Amino acid sequence: MEQSIENKLIKADKAFSEWKKIPFEHRQKLIAKAAEILKTRSEEFGAIITSEMNKPISQAIAEIEKCALMMNYYADAENILQPEKIESEYTYSEIHFIPKGVILGIMPWNFPFWQVLRFAIPAILAGNTVVLKHASICFGSGNAIEKVLLEAGFPEGVFQNLEIGHQDVKEVLEHQAISGVSLTGSEKAGAEVASIAGQNIKKSLLELGGSDAFIVLDDADFDEAAKVGALARLQNCGQTCVAAKRFIIDEKIEDVFLPKFIEEYKKYIPADPMDKETKIAGMARPDLADDLEKQFRKALENGAEIILPLERISDNEFKPGLIRVNEGNPILQEELFGPLGMVMTAGNDEEALQLANDIPFGLSNSVWTKDKARQLFFIENLESGTVNINRMTSSDPRFPFGGTKSSGYGTELSLLALKEFVTAKTVVGN
Repeated sequence: MEQSIENKLIKADKAFSEWKKIPFEHRQKLIAKAAEILKTRSEEFGAIITSEMNKPISQAIAEIEKCALMMNYYADAENILQPEKIESEYTYSEIHFIPKGVILGIMPWNFPFWQVLRFAIPAILAGNTVVLKHASICFGSGNAIEKVLLEAGFPEGVFQNLEIGHQDVKEVLEHQAISGVSLTGSEKAGAEVASIAGQNIKKSLLELGGSDAFIVLDDADFDEAAKVGALARLQNCGQTCVAAKRFIIDEKIEDVFLPKFIEEYKKYIPADPMDKETKIAGMARPDLADDLEKQFRKALENGAEIILPLERISDNEFKPGLIRVNEGNPILQEELFGPLGMVMTAGNDEEALQLANDIPFGLSNSVWTKDKARQLFFIENLESGTVNINRMTSSDPRFPFGGTKSSGYGTELSLLALKEFVTAKTVVGN
């Protein structure tokens, strides 16, 4: 391990010994200051995101503003980590929540600020310190976040960006200073990191891929579902774990809904990411565009039909594609991370549910129906961490975020996230 990285890990560990003693309310004040810095300089930080991974600048600025919103939520949050009294016959009868230590964050490029801060802020508020291994194209974002927190008054060592590659993760995670790891990324990366963490008896949290269903039933608001559906698939160029990827349509309304959906879909035309009017730009890297093209061809080779062709217009830009896919196509077992959507039809609600659940992933689904009983049927039976009714999937600081099955485990956001990287210590006796 490079001495500079070793020094940062030691620094994080030393910072933890002091940071864990800082009162919860004081930590909250620093988080509020950092949120204000982000909010007032959102265009500056948004430009870093766009320059690194091509997100349209309006969406990049919105990402920064959402980070500030989330941080203010935690800055005002109830302290659920105070010792909890348990009624018993003992004099001492309490649960104390003790921060674990230095937590390694392994974060992706698709939301360079949001993914990092969504994990880091509750971990830090709980009394931990954080070291970040960001995607290689987003070191600028990682460094900017570190500077913002220092400017807000966080002690040195509470948050540090490590400019390291994938090959360095194992050595860092095995380091004695590291107490846990949170990863947002692919199923493959998650399995590898969880294996290393498990072998070293360290806590892990995984937020992995998804292939979320967008289910449109015959009593839905077709115009709204079509408009929101296109955004749900193509926001951030479709490079979102909770993007709608499979559009499951009641066969009785296909002739009515699908033309509306196609019309909305066609409005997403790649343009300059620095233009505030741009709705979709290029993918983050050319090799990712190569991968999506391969998946498109694979789907067609296995019987998928083209509704709108996935048309490559530069090394990383596409005119968004839409394909009709039948049950059994192997592409359904993969995540499409880019501007390509899949359409399926269902004869009834039971078949729509079966199609929605028949994948390895379980992150978030969206159901469009006005009928309360039908809503309840899907709420109770969809296999996912989140169910959205008549809205697209999006994360909200107030609500838990996480998946099931191959989409990972553990909770981000909400007050529950404060307990992900703490130890519940029982204190009992006379």
